[in-house]
Formats: sequence, C-alpha cells, structure tokens
Amino acid sequence: MGILEGKVALITGGTRNIGKAISLLFAKEGADIAITCRHIGDEARDTIGRIEALGRKVKCYESDATDFKASHEVVDDVVRTFGHLDILVNNAGIIKDTLILRMTEEDFDSVLNADLKSAFNYTHAAAPYMARARKGSIVYMSSIVGVSGNPGQSNYAAAKAGLIGFSKSIAKELGSRGVRSNCLAPGLISSEMAAGIPDELRDFWLKRISLHREGTLDEVAGVALFLASDQSSYITGQVINCCGGLAD
Repeated sequence: MGILEGKVALITGGTRNIGKAISLLFAKEGADIAITCRHIGDEARDTIGRIEALGRKVKCYESDATDFKASHEVVDDVVRTFGHLDILVNNAGIIKDTLILRMTEEDFDSVLNADLKSAFNYTHAAAPYMARARKGSIVYMSSIVGVSGNPGQSNYAAAKAGLIGFSKSIAKELGSRGVRSNCLAPGLISSEMAAGIPDELRDFWLKRISLHREGTLDEVAGVALFLASDQSSYITGQVINCCGGLAD
C-alpha cells in the first residue's frame, strides 16, 4: 500500500516536466489524481494514460490557472468528482527570462500571474474544503532562484520569492485547522525548461553545485511526495531546497 493510499491530489500544470513526475509518483503511491493544463494534447493524454495504467482514478482539466473563476470551478468539480481534496500542488508556471533593461511590462506581469497569482487562485479555492475537513497539505513549487535571485530572472525570482512568503502566511492562517503549507525550491533540474540553457552557463552552475550534477525530475517529485504525505505531518511553513547544495 502506498503512502498516499486513499488521498486525492490536485496538481496544477501536472502534465509536463516536474508536474508530470509528481502526478505519476503520487499515483504510484496510491493517490487519485486531478491535473490541470492549458491544453489537453499528446503530453496530457500520455500522463492520463500512465496514471490509469497504475489503476488510479484521474481527471484532467483544460483550464487557465491565472483565471480566478476557472480555478474555483476546477476545485469544486474535483471535490464533486472525487469526494474530497487532500493535497494541492501549486506547480503551474512559466518563464520569460531576460535582463531588466530588456524586460517588458508583459514579461513581468505574465510571469507573476502564471507563477504567483495562480497559486493564490487555487489556494483560495481549496482552503475552505481543507479547513472544513481539518486536514490537508499544500505544496508550492518555488525555486532556488526565489531564495537567492538570478541575473536575467528578476520576474521569475520575484514570483518564486512571493510564493515563499505566501506559503508561510498560509501555514500560519490554516495551521489551527490541520492544514499544512510548504514550499519546494528546486535548483538546476534536467527538464525541458533547462534544455535551452547555453553550455557555458550550465558549466558555470554545475561548478557551484556541491554534487556537481543536475537534479532529476524524480528527485524533485520525491521531495514533493514527502511534503504531501503524512510522513511530514509536523512540518509546515518551511522551504525545502532541492538543489544539490547550490551555493549562494
């Protein structure tokens, strides 16, 4: 029996990269899975099929996580469909990297909306259900960039740092109702998002990482599993770095 047996998890942006790895691992550990994405394409259908092959119930929602009303509609339907909601992973997000001298207002606003406001939307929708049930775990996908900053990513760093402050506040607000809230801050992870990094910049980061390698999607998903499960039942308001010892 998996450590999430009987649980229902909602993972935003749960069909690609880190989100997909989390969705599949949670399903392997016994959870029924709700996932969101902007468009249900081949990647989403593959994720759905692999979860079904594990014998778990799954539903995928084609929904914009930056849309407040749509986010509430998704959460309401998850509870109607699955009966309850135990775990929320706020993973939806984008990057639009550029130096501040070249960054447009749209570059900044779109990243803040996708990476930070989306987490507000889904937390706002899920919190009443979790509070009434007096249990729940919310995991926010931050980034080591949100902890230490990074040139060319001021919009992304601002959003990910905002998630940390938001998560800590939610932990204090909902802790008395048995709801936990934590951040996971990955570093350099082998993924589609990291594939476009120039070799010289990749080498620069690898020299600063104590383990001298990139992390894997499964390694990040494993930390998310720990934070989502009852194994971390006395952990809330924390930021767990999954960065291989990346120095500031």
